[in-house]
Amino acid sequence: MTDSIAPPKKPQIFPPLDREAELDRLAARMRAASGVGLQVLGLIGTQAENLIEMLPAQVRSGLERATAAALEQSFNAAAATRRGRIADAPDWLTRAIAIGTGAAGGFGGLPSALAELPVTTTIILRAIQTIADEHGMDPALPDVRAACLRVFAAAGPLDNDDGIDLSFLTMRLTVTGSAVHGLIAKVAPRLAVPLGQKLAAQAVPVIGAAAGAATNYVFTSYYQDVARVQFGLMRLGAQTGEDMDVLTADLRKRLT
Repeated sequence: MTDSIAPPKKPQIFPPLDREAELDRLAARMRAASGVGLQVLGLIGTQAENLIEMLPAQVRSGLERATAAALEQSFNAAAATRRGRIADAPDWLTRAIAIGTGAAGGFGGLPSALAELPVTTTIILRAIQTIADEHGMDPALPDVRAACLRVFAAAGPLDNDDGIDLSFLTMRLTVTGSAVHGLIAKVAPRLAVPLGQKLAAQAVPVIGAAAGAATNYVFTSYYQDVARVQFGLMRLGAQTGEDMDVLTADLRKRLT
């Protein structure tokens, strides 16, 4: 069986955007992204802030290191699939694959959930790269590669804070060549919290597989939505000539 090869793409031409309407649309998407985690919390019967405390102390202490390792593996693996021109998957297929890996990860409890972590991270990062491409940006370019990783610095789908944190949108991250260690070192501490919550949900006795499937669906949907907000803002900025700080401030007003 051979890999599905994506045909060469023609350059994308986007119609001019209505600035205010586009910001309204992105604000609605960000609100939707921030509300998707409630189903998982209901399934496992706990609050988001209690999840990480459910993990063994050894796992909690190594969470940031495990997150950085997952990002390192995912960064290279996701980029390799694009270089091989494996066709981009639609959102529904990406989520279906993530559901399967989440169920497998949750089936064996914490050990299998830890092993599944880089796999799911790769699936999500590949989906983020696809969304960058949809917005006319080349995921092979250093700035776009950095932007793809920056999506992972968002708060996470199980964060139930009333305020939506948009600070990830203005993080100053750059990738020079293949030197990504410094970039990952900045993103990993922020991603470690939602990934720790994901691991804890998958480790819940009896319902681990169901929780793993639901958690992966929620995480994939969340980061796909966040990616569309980020790359939508970047495309709007390219058209209007405005800085991301200005556009992010206006987006924040709509969310508050």
